[in-house]
Amino acid sequence: MQLNIVVYSKSACPQCDTAKSLLKARSLVFEEIKIDDEDQRKAFYEKCGPSVRQMPQIFINNQRVGGVDGLQAAFFQLKI
Repeated sequence: MQLNIVVYSKSACPQCDTAKSLLKARSLVFEEIKIDDEDQRKAFYEKCGPSVRQMPQIFINNQRVGGVDGLQAAFFQLKI
């Protein structure tokens, strides 16, 4: 199964590091896009939806799964 995984993250973010570690542990290839500028991050959150206010935000095949909990739920659902 080919997965297109994008991790939107920021520097010095423990949850971002956890998400990337989980992906690496499963040998999954992903693209990381860091958004360290606060204004850019707020604009990104607005695009994601009203409830999004934290990093990381992970997308699998252009579908937002959310943060670490969402990633783990996606692993279960996709049987990864």
